[in-house]
Amino acid sequence: MMKKFILGFTAFMTFISLQGQSKKSIKNDIQATIEGQKENLINISDAIWEAAETSLEEFTSSKLLMDYARKNGFEVKDHIADIPTAFTASYGSGKPVIGILGEFDANAGISQKRQPTKEARIPGAAGHGCGHNLFGTASLGAAIAIKEQIEKGTLKGTVIFYGTPAEETIFAKVWMVREGVFDNLDVCMDWHPGDTTESGTQSSKALVDFRISFKGSSSHASSDPWNGRSSVDAMELYTTGLNYYREHIVPTSRIHYHFEKAGDVVNVVPDFAKIWTRLRGNSVENVNVLYDRALDIAKAAALMTGTTYETKLVSGIYEILVNRTGAEIMQKNMELLGDISYTSDEISYANTILKETGKPQIGIDGELKPLMPTFPATGGSTDVGDVSQVVPVIRMSATVAAKNGPWHSWAVVACTGMSIGHKGMIYAAKALSMTMADLFKEPKLVEAVKKDYIKNKSPLDYVPRIDPGPPTLE
Repeated sequence: MMKKFILGFTAFMTFISLQGQSKKSIKNDIQATIEGQKENLINISDAIWEAAETSLEEFTSSKLLMDYARKNGFEVKDHIADIPTAFTASYGSGKPVIGILGEFDANAGISQKRQPTKEARIPGAAGHGCGHNLFGTASLGAAIAIKEQIEKGTLKGTVIFYGTPAEETIFAKVWMVREGVFDNLDVCMDWHPGDTTESGTQSSKALVDFRISFKGSSSHASSDPWNGRSSVDAMELYTTGLNYYREHIVPTSRIHYHFEKAGDVVNVVPDFAKIWTRLRGNSVENVNVLYDRALDIAKAAALMTGTTYETKLVSGIYEILVNRTGAEIMQKNMELLGDISYTSDEISYANTILKETGKPQIGIDGELKPLMPTFPATGGSTDVGDVSQVVPVIRMSATVAAKNGPWHSWAVVACTGMSIGHKGMIYAAKALSMTMADLFKEPKLVEAVKKDYIKNKSPLDYVPRIDPGPPTLE
């Protein structure tokens, strides 16, 4: 009887001791866990780099991450929001519930070997020019580090890793948001590979993607062109209208388009043309103004050419709602980690890339930046913006490529499959998990992050800008 009492008392005291473990000790353990996973994380990220799968085709990449999550004791659910490559991996129970985002899709047409001079690994294939092979892997590594602390009893709550596909094209997170996948979260973590290392204090651009199809009637381009109605004429007038409109939009707005179909042969008046248009602005309200005008321009182009037109929404995304309270928590943990250092060979590798792309040879910037003010968005767009509309999101970036090199290009692919990219990935995994540890350990921090979110949230209702049904590239 006495022996049972002693064993029970010892177990109880161990539990109390673990619960009282300092944040410093927990963070040391977390960093050790990430270091212990390092080889596995590099192998997974390299395998995703080699698979280089584009939007909604990331079957190998998502399986690699799901298999590793299962191996580490997570409950995995796939086909989230009717998307075959979307999944969740969760561990723990109760509050707080903290999520972490992970992307893994590649960019079309920028395959590159692991070398600092341009040469496709597989001609015409995709490549990870945005570092998403590192993104999903680092985030899962961070979730596993937290899982181990929950398992030990030093932290209480639930951690959920979100495998989120198709960020580069149709923005699958929007469908996940619509299905309520993030509704039970208290806070969500996010990072993105970059050429700087800093806490996330900047927003992103909202956008809308849509296709316009012009339909006319064909005829011989020389014998009887008067009997034809050219769909390409309509498309050209549409783009001319867009280009004249550029002078009259606010400077932070953007207009892009891509011709997807423009007839088949030169001697036939084309009866069908299709164009993909993307409009960006610093808020959804600004994008709505651009969208209404673009649709009017399409209507006018059809009237001028005697053609008809149809519009099809691809998707639309909101701007990121910056959470500066969360950014301050992240900054403190990044300061504990300090700068990312590089070898002379890595710096030489980066400088060769910069020389090849006609950029100043300034190497790699692994220095941790101070917490920055929030400026009007000047960069790109991301469907993390939609997640931030329904739950507080804490963000960061870590250096994975040469400083000021061209993004979404072979120059980044050349870095994301080797040691420069690996270092940023491991750094991000540590910073993310250490920040999650603060949130799990101190409920008041979670509440402060939530208050920041509520204070800055738009009074307008969030409405996902997507059509019914699952996402499609068509």
